[in-house]
Amino acid sequence: MSTTSELRQMSDEQLALTLQEAANDFFRLRLKAQTERLDAPSELRKHRRLIARVKTIQREREMAAAKKATAAPA
Repeated sequence: MSTTSELRQMSDEQLALTLQEAANDFFRLRLKAQTERLDAPSELRKHRRLIARVKTIQREREMAAAKKATAAPA
């Protein structure tokens, strides 16, 4: 798993790929949890939190870009 500082150093493309992989893994874990017992149920929480971290960083970057775009013309 990636720490927040490692995620912040990633490019936008790397973040999108990380988000996609985490979402796919989370989906598989959820299916497995419904059909059989998980070896490590804590993995569900880890993936859910990783997804949230990535989305938060993406949103922060969106807000910073929007702020920069509105401040530039003035």
